[in-house]
Amino acid sequence: MDMAIKTFNLTKKYGTKIGCAEICLRVPRGQIFGFLGPNGAGKSTLVKMLVGLLFPTSGKALLLDRPLGDTGVRARIGFLPENFRYHDWLTGQQLLEFHASLYGLSGTEKKRRVGEVLELVGLAGRERQKIHTYSKGMRQRAGLACALLPDPDLLFLDEPTSALDPIGRRDVREILVSLRASGKTIFLNSHLLSEVELICDAVAFIRQGKIIRQGSLEDLQTGDITVEMKVGNLTREMVNTLSSLARSLEVRENVLMARVKREEDIPRLAEAVVTGGGDLFEMNRKRSTLEEMFIRTTGGGEEIC
Repeated sequence: MDMAIKTFNLTKKYGTKIGCAEICLRVPRGQIFGFLGPNGAGKSTLVKMLVGLLFPTSGKALLLDRPLGDTGVRARIGFLPENFRYHDWLTGQQLLEFHASLYGLSGTEKKRRVGEVLELVGLAGRERQKIHTYSKGMRQRAGLACALLPDPDLLFLDEPTSALDPIGRRDVREILVSLRASGKTIFLNSHLLSEVELICDAVAFIRQGKIIRQGSLEDLQTGDITVEMKVGNLTREMVNTLSSLARSLEVRENVLMARVKREEDIPRLAEAVVTGGGDLFEMNRKRSTLEEMFIRTTGGGEEIC
């Protein structure tokens, strides 16, 4: 598979402190890739290295098959940082024209792209307003518009929906999905795991500066099976039996959440309830959510590269 991003033991140290260590990532072209981890895990450090704002201490990386720092590749990359600040005294139009000039766009090309991205992010008709009059959501849209100006092949987004309301988040999701459909690659940092789960093809988890797990969402979610059961006449003996059959068991009054390893374990849970004298009112297999996976993964596990 053709890769948009490949890193080889990429490491950044700040004196004796490690920002991230021996990062090995593979991001296929034409995908939305989620990069997940707790605060301070090293997510921003890695992104800053990839976009050229930080120099790695060691290791190397290829973006669109070119090494870090390649000027030709930089022209094909868009970047929206998390805590961006733009010139409040400019209008939205002036801001985009300024950034278009920084990207080397001029004349009719600049005019065309500015108009296209204003329409795309939903700011058409607001471009003559000063930035300081924009709401947080509008500023977020303006930042996304700036990142999209060069029509990038590779787009780095750090918390792109953090300031948006549900409608705004839906709009951004639709934009990102349309960009993927056109062959773009999107590298997405986000704490909104429900958003990541809706649109990402693959994810990587980082903890304490190291990648601990990565892969497609489909593959990562084919691990343990969570089964929710609503049970009447629940007894301590029945709970003990179910605990012996499950990898973990959580009991909330008459609702039980059991994690099992195999499909064959599911009917055994039902049999244990019935033979134990319980009433099985409901039983549902639940897919492991990204939030559950995030908590399990970043809370422990072996570091891998």
